Amino acid sequence: MAYIINDACISCGACAGECPVECISEGDSKYVIDAGTCIECGACAGVCPVDAPQPE
Repeated sequence: MAYIINDACISCGACAGECPVECISEGDSKYVIDAGTCIECGACAGVCPVDAPQPE
């Protein structure tokens, strides 16, 4: 299942820089993951300081 970014996101951008398929972008109030492109690698979760990316 694709990852999603929950409301704990502080919009630091660490996850976007780590994504190997570039499926993370800045949204209105937090970063968002394109579920159709996400390869479920978990790289984003590994660098997030607030554990915002979670498996859907």
